Amino acid sequence: MSLTRRQVTSATLAALPLAVVATGPASAHTNRRARTLYIAGDSTAAQKYADAAPETGWGMALPFFLREDVEVSNHAVNGRSSKSFVDEGRLDVILDAIRPGDFLLIQFGHNDEKSADPTRYTEPWTTYQDHLRQYVDGARARGARPVLATPVERRKFDADGNAVPTHGDYPAAMRALAEDELVALLDIQALSIALWQKLGIEETKKYFNWTATEQDNTHFNPPGAIAVARLVAAGLLHRRVLAPRDVRRLDGEIPESWITWPEATA
Repeated sequence: MSLTRRQVTSATLAALPLAVVATGPASAHTNRRARTLYIAGDSTAAQKYADAAPETGWGMALPFFLREDVEVSNHAVNGRSSKSFVDEGRLDVILDAIRPGDFLLIQFGHNDEKSADPTRYTEPWTTYQDHLRQYVDGARARGARPVLATPVERRKFDADGNAVPTHGDYPAAMRALAEDELVALLDIQALSIALWQKLGIEETKKYFNWTATEQDNTHFNPPGAIAVARLVAAGLLHRRVLAPRDVRRLDGEIPESWITWPEATA
């Protein structure tokens, strides 16, 4: 089953609940200076380079859905959890640069689940939430707006063809934190698993990094990254983090050729 871009956008907006807190659009700046949306996350969002192609992080596609005065600064890095990202000083780098009126989009979970690795593991209802609060509090202290995004789902189906959740309690823990802290929440876990269900077992292979030599059910290829970025952009609009004038192409075609993989720098 193949969905049109308009169907994906309509389904996304219909599935999104009301905002956690009615703050109104966050883009009413009289001087209309460029605002920056910082991404803190893992490999599902990260910038990929030529040696990894066609693997694509959804953060690479997000700028196609935002207008020029909303810039994307993608700090997501392969293999990081909410804990290791902080421990390595990566959150500090963002907080040193972020300005009032900017946004910090936070998506972790994939690597927080790795209980065998103490450098990355967090427990959903305690240390995971504790680390996420550091991002939220850090952004707010600098006049920026934090946005929590539940981890995008992997491609996993049961014997009956039903898309299966893989993230345990982490999405629920993030939802609860968003409610407690009055933070805008993009429920990308729920939206993505609904999309994988609609697409089905075979069609979803066209969205993940399936190649002749690899069957990767976690990371995306260009169509998958574009689809997830569309969910993110539509969620930012629906949550009133961004205004209608800040987004574009939500139901438009994004050519795969727009995705490029630069050479990695030393």
